[in-house]
Amino acid sequence: MTTAANITNAWIHRTLPDIFYEEPTPVEDGMLEDLALRKIHHLLFEYHKDQDDVFMSGRGKVFISYDRQNGNARVAPDLFIAYGVPAAVIRRNLPNFWIWETGKAPDLVIEAASKSTAANDLGFKRRLYERLGISEYWRLDPSPGAKFYGQALAGDRLRNGRYISCQLRTAADGSVRSYSELLKLDFYWDEATGFDLLDPATGRTIDPMVSMTERAEAAEARADTAEARARQMEEEIRRLREGS
Repeated sequence: MTTAANITNAWIHRTLPDIFYEEPTPVEDGMLEDLALRKIHHLLFEYHKDQDDVFMSGRGKVFISYDRQNGNARVAPDLFIAYGVPAAVIRRNLPNFWIWETGKAPDLVIEAASKSTAANDLGFKRRLYERLGISEYWRLDPSPGAKFYGQALAGDRLRNGRYISCQLRTAADGSVRSYSELLKLDFYWDEATGFDLLDPATGRTIDPMVSMTERAEAAEARADTAEARARQMEEEIRRLREGS
C-alpha cells in the first residue's frame, strides 16, 4: 500500500508516494579519479562563475533525480552542468537536482574512471544519460594505460536522440584533444600533464593562473629585452664618443 510523504527539499512542498533514498556504496578507489577531476572542476567553475543561469555540481555531491515516483532513481555524476536554470534556487534545495522541478535535465556530464565504476559508466550511465537527453557525455580515464575505459579521453554528443562519438585528434606527441560544442572548448590530455581545457583559437589552457604567469613572464621578458637594448645603446654611444 502506498502512503503519502511530504517532500521538503523540493522548490515547492509536494505530496508524493513514499520515497526512500538509499545511500550509495562508497567508491573505494576514488582517489585517482578525484585527482583527475579536481583541475577540470576548477577550470569549469572559473569559466562559469559569472553566469547566474548556470548550475554546476562537481565530485559526485549532487544527485540527478529522474523519476518522481521513485526516489532511488537517481545518479550522482562526477561532474555535471545545467544551462538556463535558476542556479540559486537549485542550490537552496540540494542535494537533489530534480529534473521535474528544474524543468530539464543537465546539459553536460563528466565521469572519471575507476575500477569499481568503469563498467557502469560505459553501460548503464551512458544509456541513462542518452535517454534523459543530456547533450554531451565526457569520460576521463586517469589510470595508467587508460585500462578502465580503454582510452584516456572520450566524449559523446547527442544527435537525434542518440549518442555519437566526438572526434578525437591525436598529435604527434601523443596528446589528445576533442572539441565540446557546448563549452566551446577543447578537452585535452597528455601523459605528462594529464587533463586540461584549452581555448581552441589559441591552443592554450583556460586556467587563469597559468595565463597570469604567462603574462608576468612575458612582461619580464620584455623588460629584460628593453634593458639589454638600453645597454647596447649606451655601449654604442660610448664607442662613438671614444672614436671622435
